[in-house]
Amino acid sequence: MRTETPQPIRLSDYRPPAYLIDTVHLTFDLAPNTTRVKARLTIRRNGDHAEPLVLNGEKLKPISVAIDGRELAEAERTIDAEVLTIPNPPAAFELATEVEIDPENNKALDGLYMSGGRFCTQCEAEGFRKITWFADRPDVLARYTVRIEAPKSFQRLLSNGNLMEAGDLPGGRHFAVWNDPFPKPCYLFALVAGELDELVDSLVTMSGRTIDLRIYVDPGMADRATYAMDALKRSMKWDEEAFGREYDLDLFMIVAVRDFNFGAMENKGLNIFNASLLLADPATATDLDYERIESVVAHEYFHNWTGDRITCRDWFQLCLKEGLTVFRDQSFSADMRGEAVQRIKDVKALRARQFAEDQGPLAHPVRPSSYLKIDNFYTATIYEKGAEVIRMLRTLIGPELFRKGMDLYFDRWDGHATTVEEFIRCFAEVSGQDLSDFFAWYEQAGTPRLDLKHAYDAAARTLTLELSQKIDPTPGQPDKRPLPTPVRVGLLDAEGRTLAFQRDGQAMDETVVVLKDAKASVTLTDVDQAPVVSALRGFSAPVVMTTDAAPKDRYVQLAGDPDLFNRWEAGQDLARDLILARAAGKPDEVGEERYAHAVQRALADQAADPAFKALLLALPSESDLALARQPADPAAIHAARDALRQRLSLHLDEDLKRLHIGLQGLGDFSPDAASAGRRALRNAALDLLAANPRSEIAELADGHYRAALNMTDAMGGLSALMQIGGEAFEAALADFFDRWKSEPLVIDKWFALQARDPADSALGRVLGLTAHPAFDQKNPNRLRALVSTFAGFNPARFHDPSGAGYRFLADQILAVDGFNPMTAARLVEPLGGWRRYTPELGALMKAQLQRIVEAPGLSKNVYELASKALAD
Repeated sequence: MRTETPQPIRLSDYRPPAYLIDTVHLTFDLAPNTTRVKARLTIRRNGDHAEPLVLNGEKLKPISVAIDGRELAEAERTIDAEVLTIPNPPAAFELATEVEIDPENNKALDGLYMSGGRFCTQCEAEGFRKITWFADRPDVLARYTVRIEAPKSFQRLLSNGNLMEAGDLPGGRHFAVWNDPFPKPCYLFALVAGELDELVDSLVTMSGRTIDLRIYVDPGMADRATYAMDALKRSMKWDEEAFGREYDLDLFMIVAVRDFNFGAMENKGLNIFNASLLLADPATATDLDYERIESVVAHEYFHNWTGDRITCRDWFQLCLKEGLTVFRDQSFSADMRGEAVQRIKDVKALRARQFAEDQGPLAHPVRPSSYLKIDNFYTATIYEKGAEVIRMLRTLIGPELFRKGMDLYFDRWDGHATTVEEFIRCFAEVSGQDLSDFFAWYEQAGTPRLDLKHAYDAAARTLTLELSQKIDPTPGQPDKRPLPTPVRVGLLDAEGRTLAFQRDGQAMDETVVVLKDAKASVTLTDVDQAPVVSALRGFSAPVVMTTDAAPKDRYVQLAGDPDLFNRWEAGQDLARDLILARAAGKPDEVGEERYAHAVQRALADQAADPAFKALLLALPSESDLALARQPADPAAIHAARDALRQRLSLHLDEDLKRLHIGLQGLGDFSPDAASAGRRALRNAALDLLAANPRSEIAELADGHYRAALNMTDAMGGLSALMQIGGEAFEAALADFFDRWKSEPLVIDKWFALQARDPADSALGRVLGLTAHPAFDQKNPNRLRALVSTFAGFNPARFHDPSGAGYRFLADQILAVDGFNPMTAARLVEPLGGWRRYTPELGALMKAQLQRIVEAPGLSKNVYELASKALAD
């Protein structure tokens, strides 16, 4: 049991650094267990007041500490487990240190560690302190020169910036010297050394400069980086066109590694990627993999300006780089893959992760005010909700002023570490608007709940919209103030055609109503007939909206709303209400049949994008449904959702078969959005057919799997077989493993698929897989594939009434916490929502959280999240 309570770090306690570091010279003598790191830092006092120099350092074996060439006696400095302190340093000086570290046994995978026989780094957020003593905070920016020495068996010696020198050394060794001309915080430092294949390309920028592009991967894997290279070049061009941002160095590099806690890292000029987000070919990667590679490559590249050239003053400003860059990568993906389809996917992800976060004990503002471990705040709130706040800002001031505000931000803060306040101030200046109330979106946790009521006056031809908002209390914030919320509104007639209207004397067919207070009323004029109100178009704000619209209005929208997001949303709302009614013991079979008819008509729309149709066929997830009805009963929700899926399957049987047949034989594989959309629809049709399992469909699914010419279709067939179960599924599962057992990223899919098994025996299957020879708890990808997928995406089986699913997850958290606290902490979230479930389930979840917080030797990472989840 813990005997001490870690103390939080608070935004209100921020103080500028007492010392600044202008230049850093690092020399690495690489050896798996005894790497030596020499550092020379030019340091100067920041201000007139003399203070001790305090540098962070963890798990470092000290060799020497010297100032201006003189070795310090032990009485002149102190070293403990976390800091090096020099009580009386000069006002300006050079500090030289040498330490020894053990990368081979660094299983936490932060700092300098080894993966697949190669050295690599992960320094965000606080990993650099495990490499050498340093002021490990983002507001200390320095220019780095790095010399790497290693045996020639470590073929590539890479670091940030430009290669200045390389050559041989005695004893079968070699070296490389890198210089990064741009000042950066230490969390952006990177080093990679090892045997790697290289994919080379180049790009000519808008000013005519030629940039060398290189992607480094496992030997023999260079061809699988081709799509990532294409995505990189497209993202570089897009950033020039959309934001006027040109790349600044002469060389841009990406390295793929197998063992990585994150998806990818934007280190200046040397991005390090989880291999799962970089390597792809049709045989081993699904369309979702291609889509994610495109998005993440763009995201990390866009960080060059929103994160690297301009960084955060402190970690409380994390959304300043992450939320902004997610907005940028979502905008890029919308241009690459279609705005409506991309918006639906982004909102689905937001609701699945961030809305759940906001409804639980781990709710926090987009800019938090305190933390124990900053690693725990790489959350959906920081990233996805942070992006939604940027999107609302753009809606409020308009695209042209938004671009001017971004230009001002880049010009003013280039080369500096700054804050969210300064970012918002740029848009206030260019727009002339007072955005002080808007800033509350950054400071206030929780998802606003909006209610819209409408009243039509036929005689006056006016429509009055009454809007109100409410935000439930969240931890530490019992009282909420109204948030300025943009609600995009259009009107439809009874046939789904656009209705024009006037607002404030101006004719229009769409308007943005900004709800600034708790309540607001808006009157639209020249409305020719009683309309169907299409509100929150494009999901113009991250809110939960209820309206007084009749179900028939939703059917009008599903049939013809020109805003495709709201057309999809109407179908989701109808399905949600039907599923929840059945889960509550009040099935509406007439309504379910009407809904099936509506989906059938939507599928027959020849003008609709196949990717959009595939989204229409997918019902709300069980996790989303659990957020909509509390206390949630996962078993009842699962059964009710399955019942509606089966009704749809029966009603659409012939339509789905025709789709499945008509979309086969699509020619050679292409990862483009149109081709991916057709595959998505074909696999969605098979998935829904499998909801009505019978021998005919089992044969169809097995044939789909056996005939697959790409991984997308293979997984589609395997997933359908899993729903049906039986010998055909087990045979296909064994065949898949045998075929792909030498491909780690493909075997991750094999584990993840089984973690989603809807059968009653799913937990037993998952427990058995933890003993499988291919399961490796120390590899974050493999762990997430099995454990995170089961806990996060198989709610009916995770929430087993016995509590066995909760015990399994707690066992995994405690085991992993012993060597990788960052990854262990990310497993806590599924237990954190215990209050949302029935009292019986909630008590079992709470008991496992209590067991976790009482475990001896628990890390700060896990303690913070588990203790918050238990707090009143």
